[in-house]
Amino acid sequence: MLAAFRAVEVELDRRWPESRIEPSLTRIATLVDLLGSPQRGYPVLHIAGTNGKTSVARMLDALLSRIGLRVGRYTSPHLQWATERISLDGAPISPERYVEAYHEIEPYVALIDAKSPVPLSKFEVLTGMALTAFADAPVDAAVVEVGLGGSWDATNVVDGTVAVITPVALDHVDYLGGSIEGIAAEKAGIIKPGAVAVLAQQPPEVARVIAARSAEREVTVANEGMEFGVLHRDIVAGGQMLRLQGLAAVYDEIFLPLYGAHQSRNAVLALAAAEAFFGAGASRSLNIEAVRDAFAAVTAPGRLERVRTVPSVFLDAAHNPHGARALAATLREDFSFRKVIAVVGVMRDKDARGILAELEPVVDGVIVTASNSPRAMDVEELAVAARKVFDESALRVERRLSGAIETAIALAAEAGEVGLDPKSGSGAGVVITGSVVTVGEARALFGGEGQ
Repeated sequence: MLAAFRAVEVELDRRWPESRIEPSLTRIATLVDLLGSPQRGYPVLHIAGTNGKTSVARMLDALLSRIGLRVGRYTSPHLQWATERISLDGAPISPERYVEAYHEIEPYVALIDAKSPVPLSKFEVLTGMALTAFADAPVDAAVVEVGLGGSWDATNVVDGTVAVITPVALDHVDYLGGSIEGIAAEKAGIIKPGAVAVLAQQPPEVARVIAARSAEREVTVANEGMEFGVLHRDIVAGGQMLRLQGLAAVYDEIFLPLYGAHQSRNAVLALAAAEAFFGAGASRSLNIEAVRDAFAAVTAPGRLERVRTVPSVFLDAAHNPHGARALAATLREDFSFRKVIAVVGVMRDKDARGILAELEPVVDGVIVTASNSPRAMDVEELAVAARKVFDESALRVERRLSGAIETAIALAAEAGEVGLDPKSGSGAGVVITGSVVTVGEARALFGGEGQ
């Protein structure tokens, strides 16, 4: 079966990559029409934004499942296995089901390819596979993450009953443009008539754009900081303890086994979205025990995920300055390491200098490297960017990721175990970051399985 799975991946990789889009929904709309509009067989919670989408999706999946629904979840990109993108019952579909889903829609894909000057992209085919798999399951609800942008993303063939927009920042400027207002307009494109829009706190210029779209579509809006928000968080061993103001009630004693204030905000965003989905209001809140159980069970692979102790080694998929800023804040606020070494490998279309500048205040040294991806930034090019941010004494260059990790662990270990951080059990830390691909490869090196 693994041979069949790899054969499907080879076929998909011959198509336009996910980093390349054409502003049209014609091909994907035609595909789902030929498939019998599977996306109309279940309600959808649709998630757009720059960072935090996958974490919110996983939290929403957990919440809806604990409350008793069968949930499908579609996220991207994957860390290790493509099957991670399409989840049922909280787990990735099997390689066998992945292959079946591809072959089920393959004849319709071929029909569209034959008539279109631009064949379906890899992401469009994957979206068709996911929407069909959810209909076949069948699911009671689907949590669908936007791939890139919003308005012209393949997932926008769904009409989300709840539209969630996580924090918006500059990213993918080659495709979405360098204007944050323009990017916000793209993200807001997922808001459809009749939906409930659940919105994270945004920069003022972003908030204005999303508000205008919401008014145009005449939707109900719930804003973080107004209708819902984080009331309190305590940093504890293994994560944080939260008190959350939802749309319907205050939910206290919520243990979230993830680090960072940004994850607490992701949690309350997911909570509000779940409340909106169930129609919770002033007289009807979600079951507090189900909410507690759901959040306590949440996992977020590659999101400040610890894969080793003494010295502590974390993986974080921050791939833009906004994500790196959240990572830096977490290292500063949630830990008290005596020494932190960063291993950084980025894609060549990303703001490498911006990522490194956000990390510089909280790390004692950086090792630049590269993943095996053909889209990876060349190590020497990344080193040039790093020299504009770090002193030469704090910078090392390692062409191989495995070598970079070994060097980082050795440097961190020099700090010894004096003054252990009580939350990590280590006096020094290593964080591997810069791209999802880098983190996925590192995760495999540490023996992690796809999730």
